[in-house]
Amino acid sequence: MIADLLPLYKDGACSEASERIVKEHLSECEKCSDILKKMGKSEIDDEIIREKEDVISSQAKFFKRKSELAGGIVAAVFMIPILVCLIVNLATGAGLTWFFVVLAAMLIPTSLIVVPLMVPKNKFLISAGAFTASLMVLLAVVGIYTRGNWFFVAASSTLFGLVVLGGPFVVATEPVKSALKNYKGLTLMGAYTVTFAIMMFCIGLMSGPGFFRMAFAISFPLVGVAWIVFALIRYVPLNGFIKTGICVCGLSVFSFFSTDIIFALMSPVIDNNSVVVVSVISPFIWLLAGVGIGGVLLLIGIIMMIAGGKKK
Repeated sequence: MIADLLPLYKDGACSEASERIVKEHLSECEKCSDILKKMGKSEIDDEIIREKEDVISSQAKFFKRKSELAGGIVAAVFMIPILVCLIVNLATGAGLTWFFVVLAAMLIPTSLIVVPLMVPKNKFLISAGAFTASLMVLLAVVGIYTRGNWFFVAASSTLFGLVVLGGPFVVATEPVKSALKNYKGLTLMGAYTVTFAIMMFCIGLMSGPGFFRMAFAISFPLVGVAWIVFALIRYVPLNGFIKTGICVCGLSVFSFFSTDIIFALMSPVIDNNSVVVVSVISPFIWLLAGVGIGGVLLLIGIIMMIAGGKKK
C-alpha cells in the first residue's frame, strides 16, 4: 500500500493523513526509502535525456539552415558565368548554341557542391545520382552540338566506369545497405555485368556486326571467370586459404589456356591465311608458379581445417 502512495507523496499530492503515514513508514523501512530515491534519479535522467535531445535537434536545425544558405550562395555564384555566357552568345548573333554546353558543364560542379549542401538526408546517394545525370546531360548536349553519333558509346562507358568506382560505396550507404541486406555483393556483380554488357552492345552498334563475335569471344570467358571467383569467395563454406589457393590455381590454368579459348570462339572471324605466333614458354612458367603457390595455400588451408576440426 505504501509503495502505491510513494509517487503521490513525492509530488505532494496525497492527503495530510497519508503523508504522515508515509513519513512514519519511511523512517522505519529502508526498502521504500531507496525506491523513493530511485524515483528522483529516474526523473533527473529523463530530464537530462530530453535536454540533450533538444540541444541536438536545435543544433541540427541550425546547421541545416547554414548549409542551405551556403548552397544558395554557391548556386548564385555559379549563375554568374552562366549569365555571362548567355549574354555573349546572344551578342555574337549565333543564337543559343554553345551556351547550352556551358550550362550543362556547370551542372557537374553544382551536383558535387550545391546538392550536398541543400539536401537534408541521403546526401551521398542523391549527390552521386545528380553527378551521374549531369554527366549524361553534358555528353548529350555536346553530342547534339557536334552532331556526332558517339553519345551512346561515351554514355555507356562512362556509366560502367562510375558503377565500378562508386558501386561499393553506394551499396554500403543507407538506405541501400538495409534494403539489400546480404545481397550487396550479388547486386554489385549484377550491376557490373549489366553495365558492361550495355557498353559492349553500344560499341558493337557503332563498330559493326563483326565486333560482336570478337567481343563475345574475349568478354564471355572473363566475365564467367569473375562470376565463378565471386561465387567461390562469397558462398562456398571454406576457409580463406583454401579459397585463395583454388582461385590462384584456377586463374593460372585459365590464363594458360585463355588464348586457345579466345581463338576457338573467334575462329569464324579469323582469316584462315593469317598466322598467329604465340609464345608458350612464358605462360607455362606462370602456370607452374601459379599452381605451385595455389597448391601451398591449399595445403595450409587443409591443415588449418583439420587442426580446427580436431580442436572442436
